Amino acid sequence: MSQAITGVILAGGLGRRMGGVDKGLQLLRGRPMVQWVLERLAPQVDTVLISANRNLEQYGEFGCTVLPDTIADFAGPLAGLHAALGVATTPLVATVPCDSPYLPTDLVARLAAGLHAADAELAVARDAERAHPVFCLASRELLPRLTAYLAAGERRLARWHETLRTVEVSFDEPGAFANFNTPEDLAARHNDDVPESQ
Repeated sequence: MSQAITGVILAGGLGRRMGGVDKGLQLLRGRPMVQWVLERLAPQVDTVLISANRNLEQYGEFGCTVLPDTIADFAGPLAGLHAALGVATTPLVATVPCDSPYLPTDLVARLAAGLHAADAELAVARDAERAHPVFCLASRELLPRLTAYLAAGERRLARWHETLRTVEVSFDEPGAFANFNTPEDLAARHNDDVPESQ
């Protein structure tokens, strides 16, 4: 029997490479990037949260609970996961970034299959080139360990993963994890065809 899963869209960063604007609200083909991500993620999970630290009302218009970090100073994606683990009522929590609108439509199912097959605490997506640690599925039971890691001043996602029983799950869909970090990225991809759902 599959376990219920909370999905979290991580939109709480400062968007430094995007000129300091809120990346999730930047338009791709006329729609905010977070909307593209939400439409792909929502069918894969039982509920969706949006991790955000600015423009909370705008994010709330997408119909999801908006969850600010509980750790100050824009502490990065682990702070978003930390806040989500603190409120989630499901055994598992999946995270995706707000700037990757072409994420696989079976991302969560495949991460969950890998997690259970390996008896792991956390599953991470990877493609032919590298791992993508922001695309992960974590057990809610990891909250105390993440709290301690952050309290020690650590912020690095990959380093935290190294402290856990982590499994990498391979995906071979071209462009599935493409992200848009700069205005130039958005401009270059504005007229692309959106990859078909897998």
